[in-house]
Amino acid sequence: MSDAAPPPPPPPRRIPPRPALPAPAPRRRASVPALVLTGYVAVLALIAFWPTPVDADVAPLIDALSRRLPAITRPRVEFAANVALFVPFGVLLPMILRGARELVLPIAVVATVTIECTQALMLSHRVPSVLDIVANVTGACVGMLGLALWRRVRRS
Repeated sequence: MSDAAPPPPPPPRRIPPRPALPAPAPRRRASVPALVLTGYVAVLALIAFWPTPVDADVAPLIDALSRRLPAITRPRVEFAANVALFVPFGVLLPMILRGARELVLPIAVVATVTIECTQALMLSHRVPSVLDIVANVTGACVGMLGLALWRRVRRS
């Protein structure tokens, strides 16, 4: 037998510590404007994609008003209704897209063109119209202007 000492054990392998997992991002609660916009879009979709014109039941009333007040005609009432329908769009979307407000009108145009194209392709009792697109985008503009005015008055 040999008097030689056994070879020394290899040095222990140093295992690097595991990198710490990043802390989960804090959950952001949905903002009030985002929640309201979600409800508004749901109502807008119901109105826009209802199989028959949503104003069919009030047409006789508009006609009766038109006989007494000739300035109130069905096309004018429909245009005003389309403007009013998109005012919330112009108020809520800029509140959500704070850093990208310049996207509000392009989004409004895309949304209303999508609505009108869908009506043309899928809803035989609905009549798509370029005038509806103009009215809807006008409504978004009115909403944006109203919000800007409200903010300016509030600041001063």
